[in-house]
Amino acid sequence: QVQLVESGGGLVQAGGSLRLSCAASDSIFSINRMGWYRQPPGKQRDLVAAITSGGFTNYADSVKGRFTISRDNAKNTVYLQMNSLKPEDTAVYYCNAVPFYWNWGQGTQVTVSS
Repeated sequence: QVQLVESGGGLVQAGGSLRLSCAASDSIFSINRMGWYRQPPGKQRDLVAAITSGGFTNYADSVKGRFTISRDNAKNTVYLQMNSLKPEDTAVYYCNAVPFYWNWGQGTQVTVSS
């Protein structure tokens, strides 16, 4: 069972930026798609960005043009660069395979103030 550890969240003003990291305890090289998910308070967890092993990416409409997902297979790490943050981006952010099948990590809290 791969363990996932997310980090990089915090409190930021609207318009600011954050870079999230997700470190996996084992190789993600063979995982075709890795993704970042988020769960706002009182809402369901949704996929916001995904990246294939070949580097192809796709994004939810709500973050397109503002978020960039990347992966470093050598470091077993997935990143999410978040720019032009909005209050509606406030959520706990998680990474996992797409579709997910590992246990969820603890996530990292992102709070965007207006």
